[in-house]
Amino acid sequence: MRKMSLDLGDRRIGIAISDPLGIIANPLETYTRTSIKADIAHIAELVKSQNVDCIILGLPINMDGTEGERVQKSRDFGMLLSENIPDVKIDYMDERWTTVSAEKMLIDADVSREKRKTVIDKVAATIILQSYLDKIKK
Repeated sequence: MRKMSLDLGDRRIGIAISDPLGIIANPLETYTRTSIKADIAHIAELVKSQNVDCIILGLPINMDGTEGERVQKSRDFGMLLSENIPDVKIDYMDERWTTVSAEKMLIDADVSREKRKTVIDKVAATIILQSYLDKIKK
């Protein structure tokens, strides 16, 4: 079974998926959001087609460790996922610095600014997922 991570944004959701052994995270797609119902349906279809048993949502915790409005939005989305995809575990991972790390990686790889906009969310999701996979292996 695979693990999937989501980097939840207001306009886009970065999605990454692990290999079947749960060792390596790979970017899957950047999904452009349309509505909550459509977003959930799209993720449910990916869960089914990719044989996913766990979804990890990034939590945008504040730098001082407190949880703000964005964290609550992620938790609310996680609740909707668990209600609509009940046989899949929902877990959370601190995502502080993931977008910054993704941006740095893309700049270091000499990816153009325009191209970075289209891939940064799925790269951030990949960083979230790899951190999660590394954590559960320890």
